[in-house]
Formats: sequence, C-alpha cells, structure tokens
Amino acid sequence: MKKKNISLCAITAALFFGNHVNAADFVVAKDNTVVINQACLAAAYKSNRPEMKKRLFTSKAVEAEIVRVKKLLTNQKLSWMFENCFPNTLETTVHYRTTDGKPDTFVYTGDIHAMWLRDSGAQVWPYIQLVNKDPELKKMLEGVIRRQFKCIIIDPYANAFNDGAKGGEWMSDLTDMKPELHERKWEIDSLCYPLRLAYQYWKETRDASIFDNEWIQAITNILRTFKEQQRKDKVDYYKFQRKTERALDTLNNNGLGAPVNPVGLIVSSFRPSDDATTLQFLVPSNFFAVSSLRKAAEILTAVNQRTDLAQQCTDLAQEVEGALKKYATYNHPKYGTIYAFEVDGFGNQLLMDDANVPSLIAMPYLGDMDVNDPIYQNTRRFVWSKDNPYFFKGKAGEGIGGPHIGYDMIWPMSIMMKAFTSQNDEEIKTCVKMLMDTDAGTGFMHESFHKDDPANFTRAWFAWQNTLFGELILKLVNEGKIDLLNSIQ
Repeated sequence: MKKKNISLCAITAALFFGNHVNAADFVVAKDNTVVINQACLAAAYKSNRPEMKKRLFTSKAVEAEIVRVKKLLTNQKLSWMFENCFPNTLETTVHYRTTDGKPDTFVYTGDIHAMWLRDSGAQVWPYIQLVNKDPELKKMLEGVIRRQFKCIIIDPYANAFNDGAKGGEWMSDLTDMKPELHERKWEIDSLCYPLRLAYQYWKETRDASIFDNEWIQAITNILRTFKEQQRKDKVDYYKFQRKTERALDTLNNNGLGAPVNPVGLIVSSFRPSDDATTLQFLVPSNFFAVSSLRKAAEILTAVNQRTDLAQQCTDLAQEVEGALKKYATYNHPKYGTIYAFEVDGFGNQLLMDDANVPSLIAMPYLGDMDVNDPIYQNTRRFVWSKDNPYFFKGKAGEGIGGPHIGYDMIWPMSIMMKAFTSQNDEEIKTCVKMLMDTDAGTGFMHESFHKDDPANFTRAWFAWQNTLFGELILKLVNEGKIDLLNSIQ
C-alpha cells in the first residue's frame, strides 16, 4: 500500500485536537510507532489567552507566577492549561476603575455580564497570595472588596448585581427587585464569600483601610439578615417567586419555601447553584456562615474595636454551630455518621451533595472544618459514590453534578474539590488527569461535561472554574508535588 507523507505536526494536531486525519495517511517509524515531535507539540498548544491589547487587566506578579510554574511542568498540556486558566478572571472578567478616589472593581462571571458575590469572591481568591508582589493587583483586589461591601449595603438578600442601576431580565421576579440587582435569590454563601475575601486580604497585606464605615454597614446588614433568616419571630422577611418552567427557579408556599423549625440554623432559600433548596437549612452553607462570622469578629475586634458587633458575630456562630451538631448529622447504615445536605429542624434530612461550593465535599477547602474530621471523611466517601443521587460516572470521568444542569452532567468543580481535600497522591493525580482529559481540547474548564462525552459541555466561558483549576495546580506546585504532576501521562 502506498503511503502518503504527512508532517508530525499534523499528526500531533490530530492526536491532541481531534482533527480528522486517517491512520493510513501517517508515515511511521520502521517499528510502527509514531514519535511525537516535542517542538510540534509545543506549537500545537498555542496560548488561548486574549491578545495583550484585549486583556482587561494584567498583573506582573501573576505573569511571573505563570512563567515560574510553566518552567517546572514538563507535561505540555498541563502547562498550557495552567497558562490559559489561571489568569482568565483577570483578563476576561475584571473591570477595574476608581470611584470617589477609591479602587472599585466589577467582576463578570464570564458569559453572564453580572457580578455574583459568590463567584467574584471565588474568582479573585487565588490572586490574594500574590498581592504583596504587585501594587496594581492589590488595588484591584481592594476594589473587589469595596464593591462587594457596596452591594451588600444595597441589598443583602441579592446574589447578583448589575454594573449600575440599569435593571435586567429578572426585574419581573416577585420579590423586592431594584435596578441595581441582576437577581435576588437569597443564598447564605453570598454574604460569606466577601467576608472570606476581605479577611484573607487583610491577613496578607495588613491593610485595614478597607474596614471603614461601609464595612460596618455591610457587616451590620449581614448580621441582621442571618438573624432574620433564623426565622424565630416571623417567616416573611424574604419572599421570592418567578414565572418559569424551571421548578427550582422559584419558591413554593407563596414564595416562602418549605417550612422550617427555628432551631438556630439559618435558612438559605437557594443553593450556590442558584437552585431552590428542598429543605431550607442548607448544611454546608451554615458551616460556611460559622467560619465567616468568626473571621468578621476578629476583624471587628482588632481593627474597629467594635466589641459589640464582634460579640454578636461570635454568639451567632456558636448558636449555629450548636444547631449543626444537633440537627445536621445522619447515621447512615453504610457510611456511619455523615452530614446531611439539607435539613428542616423537624427531623427531615436530604442526603446528597451538589457540585457548587459551598458543598459537603468542599468544607475543608473553605476552612469550615478539619479534613480529618471523622464525620467529614464518612461524608466524603458517601458523596463520591452512587449513593449520592447526583454522583455520575461514565467513560469520560466521574464526579458530582446537580439538578441545575441535570442527569449525567459532571461539574469539574467537584473533581477539583476532591483534589483540594485529598490526602492521597494517587487520588490527586487521577483528579488532575481527569480534568485534563475533559477540557474538550479547549484548554479551559467548563461548567459541566457529559459523563461519556467531554465535548458535550455547558458554558464555554466560566471564569470561576478556570481560575480554580489554576489555583489547584499552583497549590500542588507549592506543596512540592512537581514530580506527581509531571508523572501524568
């Protein structure tokens, strides 16, 4: 059979990017093997970052970190993906400016041009560790924190905000909408992520200038909202209904959601997926509230000398923590004592996990508990099994999804959380390999992918997942796991 000549670069492109080249067209070595030309491989992994003039924000410290990490990684695809993903939030979603002489940063989620308190706090989180190496990065991060405080002052019940009072597609929702709001779904974590970000910024920089009067207004709103949603005195501080065909985009019982017994836990009407809760005491979000309130108490004491507010934070954290110990666990016949995903204080419990963070598997990642907590370890085994109704396993990979996208769709975020909370190198390696194999050749993370086909994915531009992947790889590099990463084939 006559063979046609074809370059090794074409072979490389075919192997790694799915180009349709027939096997009969390959010229191979005498021993019938194809040796990948490394120069061609490097050319194939061309950066997918925006061209320089189109990048919204650049950081010298982030660029230096990319160069450092790429020099250490011998796996070309992993190096390429890290370079694409780690700066994605900065380059495509950060809108930095000054307002009244102070930094002000509005952060898109990606393909949705609105700022979620959760997403924005998570998107810029990995850059905090570099803040002292780049004054411009420091200003940008200060701007995110200040913008988040302003948002909480506008409405502590809202999850997402517009860049200005311009209204949007959800203005017809049956709740107290304002033109500054993109969406008004009450989610506990929307008030926790800003506290986590501000606290870590302060710890890294020792810059307490962000804790001014707007901070006091914001934390006062947070405390009031958390206490209102313990629902001890009345249930209708917050209502939400939407005309929709999606059952989890609205609340039952005339917009109040399912009944709860006021046992000290905090209601979260919606999950971090923006789906309505089934039982409104969302356990991982209540754990997140406990750790966040304690961070706020430390700031209020050390910086503001507001021991009154600090004591309120501490007292509320202790009350919620006590209620979690009493109501949030379940004695599973297979796994032992585990944490439920949602409870109602009446004795009903929902056993599952959702990929969005805060989740049960992610609690140690957020600093809500020790990774060696025996109940957490039991829970971790449960959620990463077929006993979790939203755990999916197929030809392409395995992981946790959720009702937001539906059956058989795995969220890379869950795989990353398994790696972040793992103490086993082989498990970490498997997770990173799975993430690399399910990018659909794009060099980026996606919201979700089908368990049997990574080319079937949702949201091509989802900055949180991209930056989170960069955070994971950087963490592993800094922990000395270079050999582990370089052993991935």
